[in-house]
Amino acid sequence: MDQNALEKIRKTVTENPIVLYMKGTPQFPQCGFSGRAAQVLKACGVQSYVAVNVFDDQEVYDNLKYYADFPTFPQCYINGELIGGSDIMLAMSETGELQKLIQGALK
Repeated sequence: MDQNALEKIRKTVTENPIVLYMKGTPQFPQCGFSGRAAQVLKACGVQSYVAVNVFDDQEVYDNLKYYADFPTFPQCYINGELIGGSDIMLAMSETGELQKLIQGALK
């Protein structure tokens, strides 16, 4: 566990309202779950967020699982809090809960 990497992650998720750690990019996802997470944000009307391609940052790739004790990608953070992966995001969007969190984050 690399404390510098954890601090970098903490800084990213606390200084940006919406952060998606994913495999690939929203335009070119490199895994189906990451692509679905980006699509859920888009469907919720999110036009701008920080997308971190974990394949471009080995420190983040290796240490993100320790930050919030969540072992898989993608990981969505809203207002510094881990929301979860694509399945959780999709379920929350179906109930309207995700949209409420997003609206609160973008105020």
